[in-house]
Amino acid sequence: MIVSTEALFKHAYKNYAVGAYNINNAEQVMGLFRGNMDSQAPFIVQLSKGARSYTDKRLLEAMIRAADEIFPDAIFAVHLDHGDEAACMDCIESGFYSSVMIDASAEEFDENIAITKRVVDAAHKKGVSVEAELGKLGGVEEHVSVDEADAKLTDPKQVKEFVERSGCDSLACAIGTSHGAYKFTGSQGLHFEVIEEIARLLPGFPMVMHGSSSVPQDEVQRINEAGGALKGAKGVDEGQISKASKMGVTKVNIDTDGRLVWCRVHRELFRDKPDVFDLRPAGKVFMDEYAKYIVHKNEVLGSAGKLEDVRKQVAG
Repeated sequence: MIVSTEALFKHAYKNYAVGAYNINNAEQVMGLFRGNMDSQAPFIVQLSKGARSYTDKRLLEAMIRAADEIFPDAIFAVHLDHGDEAACMDCIESGFYSSVMIDASAEEFDENIAITKRVVDAAHKKGVSVEAELGKLGGVEEHVSVDEADAKLTDPKQVKEFVERSGCDSLACAIGTSHGAYKFTGSQGLHFEVIEEIARLLPGFPMVMHGSSSVPQDEVQRINEAGGALKGAKGVDEGQISKASKMGVTKVNIDTDGRLVWCRVHRELFRDKPDVFDLRPAGKVFMDEYAKYIVHKNEVLGSAGKLEDVRKQVAG
């Protein structure tokens, strides 16, 4: 069942975080839905601008509709991740998306507000929620690329004005994470003081954490042992993610970890079974492994086992 992002956030706020998982193909869709049903968790399916053009947005959306029928007990929202204004408007008009993210964080403060407000005005007419971004995350994710020297934490003093003027429904905050597999080089971590201050200034307002993949070191090691070269890849400590989920971080975006699982499965299969040329054996292994990863991540987020409570709220 596709539900509003707002309904998921209302149930989760300061209790747990909803996992928002990026998908690009049928294997990811099946693994994602299986994992969330196995862990009995509500979730968010994320489609990035790149994913929508990888094959064709209509194909990807059709896969999600099919998964909704295959897994009738699933409760989830559909979200556009890192959209520009044109992509947001297209998704709003489609009537398929629960929410969209407008990423105008590269613009100056006032221009970011102006762009976000245009998207908000169009989205709210259609009952679609809007996520915006304030601050700059470092790292690389598809078309988003910010040098670490230009990364900038979200200023809590600006958040209240930004939300009030733009009308956005949730806010992606730069709290120390980065996009991609190379988030940290030392003992860096999340800036909990920023999360705490934003929650104080805007009680009940959902914060979103981007760049939240943990980059499991066992996955990195197995990839490298199978011929990979991911040296120094390091993600967000899962203990810190769990802590943030109780402080107002209500949506946690995860993309890189799913790609690492995909890479590990395929590298190992090609190493161990060089005679295999059928794409399906690797796909089947990946679906199982990705589902297991989703179960684990939902336990970290605290969303595991919350499905029936959410169902009662949505039905009520």
